[in-house]
Amino acid sequence: MEPLLVEAFRYNKWANLHLLDVCGSFTDEQLQMTAPGTYGTIASTFFHLVAAEQRYLKRLGRGEPQINERNDPFPGIAALRQHAARSGDELIAIAPNVSPDEAHESHTGREGAVKLYSGVVVIQALHHGNDHRTHICTILGHNGLTYGDMDVWAYGDATGGIVRTGAT
Repeated sequence: MEPLLVEAFRYNKWANLHLLDVCGSFTDEQLQMTAPGTYGTIASTFFHLVAAEQRYLKRLGRGEPQINERNDPFPGIAALRQHAARSGDELIAIAPNVSPDEAHESHTGREGAVKLYSGVVVIQALHHGNDHRTHICTILGHNGLTYGDMDVWAYGDATGGIVRTGAT
C-alpha cells in the first residue's frame, strides 16, 4: 500500500483538474468573475494556485517554476491545466519520499532567507489547493454556476476508492 500522502496529492490533482475543466469553456468575462471574501477573479485565483504549486516543488528540490503570476500574463485555462497536471504528477511522485524533517534554505518575499522544513511545504501545498479551490467554488456559486461534486467522497466515487456493495 502506498503512503497516505500519495493519495492526498492524487486528490489534490484530481480536484484541480476537475475545477479547471469546469471553467475550461468560460469566456474571458466569466474568468473575471469574483465574489466577496475570495482571493480575486477566477483567472487570478487559478493562476496563483498553479504557480504556487510550482514554487512548492522548487522548495522541495524539484526544479524551477515555469509560470509566475506576479510577472507573467494569464496563460489561459488550457495552459494552466497542463501546468496543474504536471505539478500534480510531480507532487504525487515525491510524496513517498518526503521527510517532514528534511530542511531546505528558502528565500521568501516576506522573511528573506529561512530554513524551511519539507513537512511545512507539503502541508501548505495541500491546504493552499483546498483554500483556493474553495474560493473559486464560492465565486461560481455566487454567480449561479454549478461545478459538480468535487469533495473527497466524489473523488472516491470517481477513482474506485468507494465501492458499492449493494447492501444498505
